Amino acid sequence: MIRRVYLATLFALYQISLAVGIMLMPFALAMSRAGVVLPVHRIIENLGDAYQNAAGQAR
Repeated sequence: MIRRVYLATLFALYQISLAVGIMLMPFALAMSRAGVVLPVHRIIENLGDAYQNAAGQAR
């Protein structure tokens, strides 16, 4: 039961981070022109890896 809640939470966080990344895209492009890189890609990659690892262990 706790495993399912954990997987569902990771999946929801991953989806939310994708949506936030998409919404921040225009801002991130403007910031990259100024030489500042937003680390949204790291958050998305870390959450995706965590979900894949947790889903792989559940099988």
